[in-house]
Amino acid sequence: GFRKERAALEHLRGHRNIVTLYGVFTNHYSANGPSRCLLLELLDISVSELLLHSSNQGCSMWMIQHCARDVLEALAFLHHKGYVHADLKPRNILWSAEEECFKLIDFGLSFKEGNQDVKYIQTDGYRAPEAELQNCLAQAGLQSETECTSAVDLWSLGIVLLEMFSGMKLKHTVQSQEWKTNSSAIIDRIFASEGVVNSAIPAYHLRDLIKSMLHCDQGKRASAEKALCSPFFSIPFAPHIEDLAMLPTPVLRLLNVLSDASLQCEEEYEDILEDIREECQKYGPVVSLLIPKENPGKGQVFVEYANAGDSKAAQKMLTGKIFDGKFVVATFYPLSAYKRGYLYQNLL
Repeated sequence: GFRKERAALEHLRGHRNIVTLYGVFTNHYSANGPSRCLLLELLDISVSELLLHSSNQGCSMWMIQHCARDVLEALAFLHHKGYVHADLKPRNILWSAEEECFKLIDFGLSFKEGNQDVKYIQTDGYRAPEAELQNCLAQAGLQSETECTSAVDLWSLGIVLLEMFSGMKLKHTVQSQEWKTNSSAIIDRIFASEGVVNSAIPAYHLRDLIKSMLHCDQGKRASAEKALCSPFFSIPFAPHIEDLAMLPTPVLRLLNVLSDASLQCEEEYEDILEDIREECQKYGPVVSLLIPKENPGKGQVFVEYANAGDSKAAQKMLTGKIFDGKFVVATFYPLSAYKRGYLYQNLL
């Protein structure tokens, strides 16, 4: 797996939605003698952890859209290069705080299309029907008629997005007889269920996108490029406050710090600005600081750090601090939106 993963990552270098390989080294101190290691960029929270946090409520539409777009961009790139990832699952999609996007990791099972060397690909619960069939035949010592293609990755992503929407693990669902006979009806039922937090939003674009990835017939499955053209990606969703608490970025947003009165009094405003800057600089150099006096964003404090490591340290320390008699709430904020001067009105 090591040589294969290294070769794949070297070929796929440079795409923002694929983990960056910095180098290779030998660890001479491992228990089983020297072992080769890959030096990869440090990433943050995985979709698997985000699903745990969503505690059966499902993720926000903003987060699902962000993740779907980022992973599809990665897949479009690697499929174009002739690669199949072959192990797409929530644990292998990680958030990058520095680049503010989701990235694909773990290319240990990846292969060049047409050159598949292992019969057992993908993880239980995210395995495409054709890979399932190939596994069963391989166990019986038989060769499968159909080759596994890049379409297996779209199946896995379809399941991941359905799990993000429903907040449920779907392993048993996709292995049921009912799924095999009518998966479309099960998807409809998930989207119609009252328990789903996102029900207020017209979710049919996402439903149709997921269905296009979950055709049992790999020939009918949407390609990554085609999936990116879904109308789902043209809807402007805003992040929820939980999203901003969980996905680190280089920008912090402090709530519950300023009263309307202190915004009106210029002298008091300047004093508070200075105090906040001084407090925030304890965790790293502050690139910029903004406190809007008008809506949207009125009275919220935006602190831009040079890197996400500093903003993460600051968020940990500032949350729950008492400032001017009030408990501070510190979340992150999308750097891209902050740079454009775009302040989301309501995030609760």
